[in-house]
Amino acid sequence: MQNTRINNLLDTVAGRLGQWFANPWRRLSLQIISFLFGFFLGTAVSTTAGQKAELDIVVAAFLVLLTEISSRIFYSRGFLSKRSLWVEALNLLKVGFTYSLFIEAFKLGS
Repeated sequence: MQNTRINNLLDTVAGRLGQWFANPWRRLSLQIISFLFGFFLGTAVSTTAGQKAELDIVVAAFLVLLTEISSRIFYSRGFLSKRSLWVEALNLLKVGFTYSLFIEAFKLGS
């Protein structure tokens, strides 16, 4: 890429954020926030998609596709290899989302 001002600014911001998230407590807090946001998304999607009951199959297929793509991204590397922060956050978002859908299914089943 060319060495432009915006490119330098974005590189600097990305470098500083990377240094800021190098702290283990900040990394853990971001992962917890990602899990809780996934839980929120699962609850929000299940309540809004079930309102009209017209696009349930399409929404379910789209959500399964997104879940499988995020699993492919997370598990494409070796099991013991170090993963980047955004890949771990994406996986925890997926886990929270899936957990929320299971909880919603248990609520509907009782």
